[in-house]
Amino acid sequence: MKIVGLSGSKVGSKTRTAMNYTFKSMSEKYPEAELTLIDLAEFDVEFSDGRNYWEYEGDTKYVTETIMAADAIIIGTPVFQASIPGTLKNIFDLLPVNAFRDKVVSMLVTAGTPKHYLMVEQQLKPILAYMKAQIVQTYVFIEEKDFYRKEITNDDVLFRIERLVDDTAVLTDTYKRIREAKEAEYDF
Repeated sequence: MKIVGLSGSKVGSKTRTAMNYTFKSMSEKYPEAELTLIDLAEFDVEFSDGRNYWEYEGDTKYVTETIMAADAIIIGTPVFQASIPGTLKNIFDLLPVNAFRDKVVSMLVTAGTPKHYLMVEQQLKPILAYMKAQIVQTYVFIEEKDFYRKEITNDDVLFRIERLVDDTAVLTDTYKRIREAKEAEYDF
């Protein structure tokens, strides 16, 4: 099972802190999983110009091909101006429309205020649905007050991250088995 984490911003530390915790938990609970954490702050990704993702080079090629090869993706994103960051939107623009078909996608969102929780429902989920993702419906929303000195201090948030890890792994395995059973029905 290939699971890719995508920390979708070039600035700030809270989303990366949450993603680090998530992937630490994932590696402990599911050591057989192949895990890759992509922090967009560490890559020089080009702006989408309409080419197919495999036509790009360098960091852009690596990021897009890694996402396309994944069985599951955990998207970590902050909320900027009541929306997703442009860096994350650019990743979606670089990928084909059906990029997330047969992939489980779960979400972890950091925000300065509880007023931004609807961004997931009104922006992120519709984009992922359009791209054909199997969306884990329960996402983790983390407010600024849940962090202290680059650590998550709210036990409820930590519990919800653990649940997100389990839901992502279980759904990925379940969808894989369903697809394999369906493909086995064909006689060729």
